[in-house]
Amino acid sequence: MKGYENIAIIGAGLMGHGIAQVFASAGHEVRLTDVSRDVLEKAPQNIRANLTLLAENGIGRKEEIETVMGRVKVSDSLDEAVSCAVMVIEAVIERLDIKQGLFRNLDSLCPSEVILATNTSVISITEIAAKTGVRKRVVGTHFWNPPYLIPLVEVVPGAETSPDIVDATYRLLESVGKRPVKVKRDVPGFVGNRLQHALWREAISIVDQGIADAATVDEVIKNSFGIRLPVLGPMATADMVGLDLTFQIHDYILKHLDRSVEPAPILRRKAEAGELGFKTGKGFQEWDEKGMQECRAGLLKHLIRWTKENRMPDK
Repeated sequence: MKGYENIAIIGAGLMGHGIAQVFASAGHEVRLTDVSRDVLEKAPQNIRANLTLLAENGIGRKEEIETVMGRVKVSDSLDEAVSCAVMVIEAVIERLDIKQGLFRNLDSLCPSEVILATNTSVISITEIAAKTGVRKRVVGTHFWNPPYLIPLVEVVPGAETSPDIVDATYRLLESVGKRPVKVKRDVPGFVGNRLQHALWREAISIVDQGIADAATVDEVIKNSFGIRLPVLGPMATADMVGLDLTFQIHDYILKHLDRSVEPAPILRRKAEAGELGFKTGKGFQEWDEKGMQECRAGLLKHLIRWTKENRMPDK
């Protein structure tokens, strides 16, 4: 797709404005809308702050910021935002009824050739598309936070999504510098979140059982297999050590791992007690303002360093 073609983003919050930044930085005209006027007004400021931070760290150039910002237009009118779009990406609250209503509305606003994408992280694409008339053009595009630094986007077809739409979406995402992957089937959580929350389930269970405290669990992960994950995923690791050994280990250990289909008791207790982590200063660990700032800054520093080391060279 050509760079001047319009992309519409519905939802200007944490994910929406970051997705808008991705497309605008790659040369696309972007129209951004949100039901909250306050969120919409802050979106350009947030994009500018992100671009400035990246430029200060050698990713992009400061003199290009105004050019990128000039490609981003905000509108409080859904009709106006999607009027010229070749692709619409929904990034609103994770509620099925709201998404279904929005896509039903988009179905009447957008010509049949327009790709309708949802940034949902867990909800079935098939269910989101259920109340639209042209279900073949609805596809999942699960970006990860922050979308302007995390390269992966999971491209997920619904039960009736056209393969041509999946391919076109993949190519478009690849053209703006993302690392898209095609998920073969529409299942809750897709690939990334199924893997992530399987790890979280066992991690929380270990704390709940008194095997180790929360800080120790994180320390173990960050300083063991977590170090090699960027270059050696679990499937390659299994092949490297040998599937015979992997089978023997699983034959012994799997029966001892958490298999609950309900949230861990400790997680329920803390949620009900208002111990919500950063939101309240206490979760599995206690957090003061300095600790939270250091944690966020450390993550951002790591992601920027990773991006500098792994980004494609400028054309």
